[in-house]
Amino acid sequence: MKITFLGTGTSQGIPVIGSTHPVCLSSNFKDKRLRVSVLIQWDNYTYVIDCGPDFRQQMLRADCTKMDGILFTHEHADHTAGLDDIRPFFFKQGDIPIYAHKRVIKELKRRFDYIFETENKYPGAPNVLINKIKNKPFSLHNMKVVPIKGLHYNLQVFGFRFDRFAYLTDMKTIEDKEVDKLKGLDVLVVNALKKEPHVSHFTLDEALAFIKKVNPKKAYLTHISHLLGFHDEVQQQLPENVFLAYDNLQITI
Repeated sequence: MKITFLGTGTSQGIPVIGSTHPVCLSSNFKDKRLRVSVLIQWDNYTYVIDCGPDFRQQMLRADCTKMDGILFTHEHADHTAGLDDIRPFFFKQGDIPIYAHKRVIKELKRRFDYIFETENKYPGAPNVLINKIKNKPFSLHNMKVVPIKGLHYNLQVFGFRFDRFAYLTDMKTIEDKEVDKLKGLDVLVVNALKKEPHVSHFTLDEALAFIKKVNPKKAYLTHISHLLGFHDEVQQQLPENVFLAYDNLQITI
């Protein structure tokens, strides 16, 4: 299984528009972060978790030429706003499967009504195959996918486990019964927004405590704000098995 971090930034990305914060002015490519998303590939299958406003740029940068489906963690714009950019995949392949909670599907239908239209549909719009998921395992070809339920402030979100890899973002609280689903991981990816308290995201300390509780072999931090600090400086402060993810990082499991 190959994992490509398409984006590792928070909702505004880094650099933030108009910001003079030192991290936003950094010349280090690891401090430049598109909106959070990850590409997962195994055998001959290719899936993306979330498609935010940088989706087109991310697909071009990753040289991604096929898409077997998109999984959505939740409905916020930094995770969904790129849905229209599935059109090249649709024109090439046909209908694109999407997987999301029924609440998220309802919101996507509101925002992208022309994609979900069934009568008098504009001929240039893509089609999707809707798969409503609940908090129970489902299969993608030969892969068992286990949803991990958490809260983003008071909004339910899903993380996903693929075999010995799990991806969680925009988490603030997770019940112990959901944490139990994460036993025996080789790699855990989890959000760490900044060091200061935040109402809807793990702070760095909260993310590190969660990693310690799950006890994966390795962990990567994502959904990172410029307020967390410079990539290289923060990395030096982390435990030896914890790493700051950065855009276009690839790992193999």
